[in-house]
Amino acid sequence: MLTVDYDRLGLQADERLLDMGAGGGRHAFECLRRGAHVTAFDLSAAELKDVMAVMGAMMEAGEMAPGTHPGTCNGSALDLPFPDGSFERIIASEVLEHIGDDHRAISELARVLKPGGTIAVTVPRWFPELVNWALDDEYHAPASVGGHVRIYRESALRGRLEAAGLKVVDRHHAHGLHSPYWWLKCALGVNRSKDNPLVKAYHQLLVWEITSRPLPLQVAERVLQPVIGKSLILYAVKQ
Repeated sequence: MLTVDYDRLGLQADERLLDMGAGGGRHAFECLRRGAHVTAFDLSAAELKDVMAVMGAMMEAGEMAPGTHPGTCNGSALDLPFPDGSFERIIASEVLEHIGDDHRAISELARVLKPGGTIAVTVPRWFPELVNWALDDEYHAPASVGGHVRIYRESALRGRLEAAGLKVVDRHHAHGLHSPYWWLKCALGVNRSKDNPLVKAYHQLLVWEITSRPLPLQVAERVLQPVIGKSLILYAVKQ
């Protein structure tokens, strides 16, 4: 499941891309398929071990362009271990809402982005996230256990990016079908709803939409994205 639109990001083959807060590597893998030199960065060494294993399998299967250089790096978003202007493109997807000092994290992202380069930042959208917080306190548990520490209004996120010297040039929403799924989970208890039959059925529907892309669900997704899309995506250029 991809949140970022790679055409809006402007990713080209042979460009250097940082996937900050890579998690399981979903965006990093697609960037590799497009011929980018990807560094998957995350605070979790365990996640990165799995990401590196998949990268190795992709290389063996010929899913990467010849000469592509994949890599991983473990560390804190508050102190990125890269020189200034190291990357032409950056993705920071669904990570800033977990970071206490997001001003510093954004400043670091801007620092390592090459002048003229593009960054895609995605965060949970304000209204769907507000509903989740209202329904279940455990959804936004402390950041120390992976919880969300803030809800972003688009204007606030734009302001933080612009303060770091980044010019927002595009935006959209994604995952319209996912907001009701999370509302259901939170209504039942986000940490207690795993085995609920309604949650299981909805999850299977989402998997079907992602893997098979049936036309009715594609239409529903496009209709719901601007209304209740779970993610807000901003694209910004370093000036």
